[in-house]
Amino acid sequence: MLQLCSNLHFSNKISKRTWTFLFILFILAFFTTLHHHQNAAATHKSSNFYLDTFLSSATNYTLATYLRHLTLHPHLAGTTPSLHTAIYVKSHFQSLNLKTHVTNYTVLLSYPLFSSVTLHFPNGSVLALTLSEPGFSSSTGIVKPYHAYSPSGSAYGKPCFLNYGREKDYITVSAHGVKVMGCIGIVRRGGGLSRNEVVEKAAVRGVKAVLMFTEGDDDQFAGGVERGTVMGGLGDPLSPGWGGVENGEKLKVDDPLVMQRFPSIHSLPISMMSAERILTLLEGAEMPYEWRKSMKCSTSGRLGPGPIMLNFTYQGERKIATVHNVFAVVKGSEEPDRFVLLGNHRDAWTYGAVDPNSGTAALLDIARRYALLMRLGWNPRRTIIFCSWDAEEFGMIGSTEWVEQNLLNLGSKSVAYLNVDCAVQGPGFFPSTTPQFDNLLTEITKKVTDPDSEGMTVYERWTASNRGIKIQRLSGVDSDFSPFLHHAGVPSVDLYYGRDFPVYHTAFDSYNWMVNFGDPFFQRHVAVTAVWGLLALRLAEDPILPFNFLPYATELQDYTRILSDLLEGSSISLRPITAATQELAAAAKETLEEAKKLKEDEAMDQHTALKRRILNDRLMFAERGFLDAEGLQGRPWFKHMVYGPRNDGESELDFFPGIANAISKSSGGLNSGEQNAAIQHEIWRIARAIQRAAHALKGELT
Repeated sequence: MLQLCSNLHFSNKISKRTWTFLFILFILAFFTTLHHHQNAAATHKSSNFYLDTFLSSATNYTLATYLRHLTLHPHLAGTTPSLHTAIYVKSHFQSLNLKTHVTNYTVLLSYPLFSSVTLHFPNGSVLALTLSEPGFSSSTGIVKPYHAYSPSGSAYGKPCFLNYGREKDYITVSAHGVKVMGCIGIVRRGGGLSRNEVVEKAAVRGVKAVLMFTEGDDDQFAGGVERGTVMGGLGDPLSPGWGGVENGEKLKVDDPLVMQRFPSIHSLPISMMSAERILTLLEGAEMPYEWRKSMKCSTSGRLGPGPIMLNFTYQGERKIATVHNVFAVVKGSEEPDRFVLLGNHRDAWTYGAVDPNSGTAALLDIARRYALLMRLGWNPRRTIIFCSWDAEEFGMIGSTEWVEQNLLNLGSKSVAYLNVDCAVQGPGFFPSTTPQFDNLLTEITKKVTDPDSEGMTVYERWTASNRGIKIQRLSGVDSDFSPFLHHAGVPSVDLYYGRDFPVYHTAFDSYNWMVNFGDPFFQRHVAVTAVWGLLALRLAEDPILPFNFLPYATELQDYTRILSDLLEGSSISLRPITAATQELAAAAKETLEEAKKLKEDEAMDQHTALKRRILNDRLMFAERGFLDAEGLQGRPWFKHMVYGPRNDGESELDFFPGIANAISKSSGGLNSGEQNAAIQHEIWRIARAIQRAAHALKGELT
């Protein structure tokens, strides 16, 4: 006030009314500033209160109840029981007074009608393999084991063992004098290949049909059969690139674009017990020692072919069905046009206790706990959307159709997509993320109690198990994050508790398995729900998005070193990627400094709010920079240049898919000059993508 007075030109003409007016202005300014500081402190306090309330409101009983309801019946996508689970999820959201809606798509699904495999012995006797699972009859509603989208037909030939069905496996078989043309291939799951890749590689070599089995350590589940899809690509095959809405454009089933998605030869999954029946009868060349040593099932130690013959028949149907995506929306109070999405698929091959309804139970519980926070006065800064997807098991169909239909809004408004599929498979925390989440995920795991170690947090157990932080990346195409990241460029997370489980895609994936083996006390469910829910809360609430792109730049530098070793001795230059990565690292550092200053700025005025909004947009859009409009060569739907599927699952690289594909293709007969030119072109494409991300992060034009 004294300073204010000293700056005034005193005049006898200034009235007492003027002085009173100035004094009131000063008092108003003082209390406004005080109020802003109090508001900032109150906001921090309330945020901590809501975070603590979210954690303390967990109950394992509630999660168990949700899972029990969801797994009462098998619920394959497109069936009536699957519709019932959609209604259950929708009713749950509505009971919490959340704004709820359902989006339907009409898509092409695939179901079995008949299948048989018989063994024909040289003495004329015949033995029919058991294709169903022990203890489960057709009256339970469980679909017979099959491969979705496998073509119908029959095959008759000698069996031969192809290991994992990889290129190097065929080379080994051939080196042992085995001719696979005309045979029926027996393949074990694994080796980094999808079912589609296994069948297509077999078709190229003249194999008539493929029988696929999964090995396991647990004898009591050896009769289980792993169902799955053999369709290539994602989404409805009749609407490639656009949402398959009712009365919308549909390609015909015999359209070449549709037919190329399906394998050209028949395939069927069988149990490990059935595979042993065949493998113990094989003669011919001796199996390589490395293969024999790694196998968990009984075998004669021979590759075949024969001497027995296999008669294989499969009849299926492809039909149009309606699938249902269920959504609940918590509208943001300050930035309603910025979306944080939590997603899990709901459909299952059988009961789906692990895959996927452990994740569905977690999604429902987060919704319940958020609704509790709302009753206590909480409203998120940004909009939160709960997404319950359908038909994921057929090829991420529900999520892909929705992403394609909403591509523009997702690209311009999505902060992040947080996916949980098999929330609980067993012990151990296994996250996968795009790298800007690394620091946030680490911070959150320090707040969550580990379910398997008394007195430890998830972070402490996680780091102790891995001797440090170990976060996987998202190049695989194995859950609903794929359309968001690989097609739309939305920063993504995928969370699991447990690495593998022995009843994957079998009839044994039931509530009973979960309570006896997977998570008897549902404490692992509580832990996953806590990490998932806190991630969403932070992303929806923090005034400045908690993204840090320095780990992204570090990861890219590591990839470049690995690539350099792989290309050592060639004339190929990695300088474009190196320079672009340095530019990204510089932009990441500048962004962190800017974020730090804005966090320290406690002003509540519109100008500061606008600066935060601008920074958040840059943090949000940077991931989109890694997209390339042309997509990957041969697979243009996949547009992410850093993470995405490789054309050859055997590639040593699980990053830079364009380069991985070029290297893989170069071994198929291109001369050295063409090889180098193709690889160098992909290096430039990736460098440009990294530069786009850096420019987006800086928010400046060149």
